[in-house]
Amino acid sequence: MSRLRVLSVVSTAVLSTFLTALDGSIVNVALPQMRHELALSETDVKWVATAYPLTLASLLLMAGQLTDTKGRRWALLTGVAAFTLSSVCCALSATGTMLVCFRALQGAGAAFILPSSLAVMTLDVPPRVRTLAFGATSATMASALAFGPVISGVVTQQLGWEWLFTLNIPLGLAGFAIGAAAIPGAPRRTGRARPRPAAAVPHHMIALACLSLAALAYFLIQGPSYGFTKPSVMLSGTVAATGLLTLRCIRRPGRSPALVLLLHRRAFAGGVVTQLLWGLGVSGVYFYTSQFLQNSLGLSPTKAGLTFTPVVCALFVTAPFVGALARRWGDARVASSGLLLVAAGLLLVAAGSRRGTLLALLPGLTTVGTGSALALPLTTRALGASPGHLSGFAAGLFSAARELSGVFGIVLVGAVVTFVEKSFAAGGAVNGQAFATGYQAGLCVAAVLVGAGAPVALWALRSSPRATRKTLVDS
Repeated sequence: MSRLRVLSVVSTAVLSTFLTALDGSIVNVALPQMRHELALSETDVKWVATAYPLTLASLLLMAGQLTDTKGRRWALLTGVAAFTLSSVCCALSATGTMLVCFRALQGAGAAFILPSSLAVMTLDVPPRVRTLAFGATSATMASALAFGPVISGVVTQQLGWEWLFTLNIPLGLAGFAIGAAAIPGAPRRTGRARPRPAAAVPHHMIALACLSLAALAYFLIQGPSYGFTKPSVMLSGTVAATGLLTLRCIRRPGRSPALVLLLHRRAFAGGVVTQLLWGLGVSGVYFYTSQFLQNSLGLSPTKAGLTFTPVVCALFVTAPFVGALARRWGDARVASSGLLLVAAGLLLVAAGSRRGTLLALLPGLTTVGTGSALALPLTTRALGASPGHLSGFAAGLFSAARELSGVFGIVLVGAVVTFVEKSFAAGGAVNGQAFATGYQAGLCVAAVLVGAGAPVALWALRSSPRATRKTLVDS
């Protein structure tokens, strides 16, 4: 594969992933203007914010299954086309109902983009640049999360909320055009036997899993806002628990070997667990650090977003060297060291926040970015360990773990922040000081969660590179 084609494939995956991550954070700042112009109720406002992540999380496994059956090129281009078209419709929405419906369609498009883009980078990008490609994707997602509020504030103030969705159109068209030209089509059949039909995940299990994930996502997203005792939230939690329990009961070795096959591969199972731990810690920190910067340090949304620049820069600078470090020291040592660095960075941010200055936060944020880059072998090895005919489903499962861990992280870290904040406020601390104390406690809990992933990484990636290559050949 030529360098230009490799660059085009990576660019398509990175650009598409950027769109999905950006739309997860860009709308929040514009909600007051949307509410005023579209006469939205409080319920409408919450659905505009949650329709996208709810649909995204619930459809990831189905999209991963279709990525395997229809092809990763078809799935990625379909996702980009649906995302771009729904962006046009969002910009033209005249009512709250229309906006909510098309935001949900955006989430459906993103659900196809995430697993298919991971599958494309796993199977269509040469191994020598794969870690760098995943590093670019991670840095892009971090950039979208960090600069989403900045872009939203500037665009909403200067042009109006409709332009937040209009900006997706040229990016989506460019991603579709480059992807259609560069991403290979369905692979040619070789002399190897086709995968057994039993290796596919039964459709009824995919449907039940999607329903369970949708209910779980609703429970986690709406619970903190509405209260976990509200009937609709309690019902969604019950549906999620019942669905997941049913999946566990009906799973038999002859019925769903795909999931068993994936989870029996140490690199994949360990990658999913560490992704959950990393997301539980870091996602909540992103959310509450932005609030700390604005509420406690008095920064504007623009300056608060720019504060995350050290994370992105450190990730970009470190990612090109990860491959060489992994060859020298091994994937397990590099990845576990990266998770420990992220945990240390979170503790440094907690220590720096006590000084009440922006400069004191920079060492910790830079350490978090460096550690996140060093943890990239977890993603490459986890997805590389999946068989080729299950690459889409594996990527969908991995993406679902990432999305749900982000929601779980905000809820978990938020619970710690709120509990400590209320405790200190009851003791006579002023609101700003109480929140800062709760924020620091949340950072410490997040550091413990991420640090717990280090021994998991050592266990998951302890096999030799030669064994990993043999696994990939056998798959």
